[in-house]
Amino acid sequence: MTGLFSLAGKVALVSGASRGLGWAMAQGLAEAGAHVVINGRDAARLDARVAELRDRGFAASAAAFDVTDETALGDAIPAIVARQGRLDIAIGNAGIQHRSPLPDWKLADWQRVIDTNLTACFALAREASAPMIRQGAGRIIFTTSIAASLARATIPAYVAAKSGLWGLTKALAAELGPQGINVNAIGPGYFETEMNEALIANAEFSAWVKGRTPLRRWGRPREIAGAAVFLASEAGSYVNGHQLMVDGGFSAVF
Repeated sequence: MTGLFSLAGKVALVSGASRGLGWAMAQGLAEAGAHVVINGRDAARLDARVAELRDRGFAASAAAFDVTDETALGDAIPAIVARQGRLDIAIGNAGIQHRSPLPDWKLADWQRVIDTNLTACFALAREASAPMIRQGAGRIIFTTSIAASLARATIPAYVAAKSGLWGLTKALAAELGPQGINVNAIGPGYFETEMNEALIANAEFSAWVKGRTPLRRWGRPREIAGAAVFLASEAGSYVNGHQLMVDGGFSAVF
């Protein structure tokens, strides 16, 4: 059974992987045997993460670039393939949040969230699919959210981006599936990450999350890793166009 989840010999790129859920997924993929290329904008932070993985005996390297920079992304993917010889797994995870009452939103705020959470994932998939098509196989995984199907006030761009990313997942699964590339999404619920620090510190909101979630707690970043390994490995070879919710049951109840 262990072999079903093995990623030995695979090369995986994870965007937004220097912290939070991206870092948790990167660790899981590395533990499963993949060479993990960790992406983010802070080169020093990435190098520290790579050193952590290597100290634990895992294969890892860094690729510092801004996923919203089309030129940088277009240069980075071929460079990774040139260094590692292949690219088997690409996880579009980088994301940002902006909370504000609707009248206070500026178009620049909206565009920044859409560019990072949706457009950058499209561009990543476009670039990563090229070597995967040549290989005749690959896995593209997007980090969506419970916000792909559920909404809250003050985060319209985030909800729109994650809903769009779920639609993009299905569209690319239809297009790339015939070429041996599985495209899926992971939909996290409320996790204890840096992005949610303000919400965690809000006692009333935190109590609401726990009360609304059947498991009665926030998710721990480590708990996202198994979903990433499953979808990236042979265990998930016939899963395509699917959004795997990892939310403690949040989206299953009302």
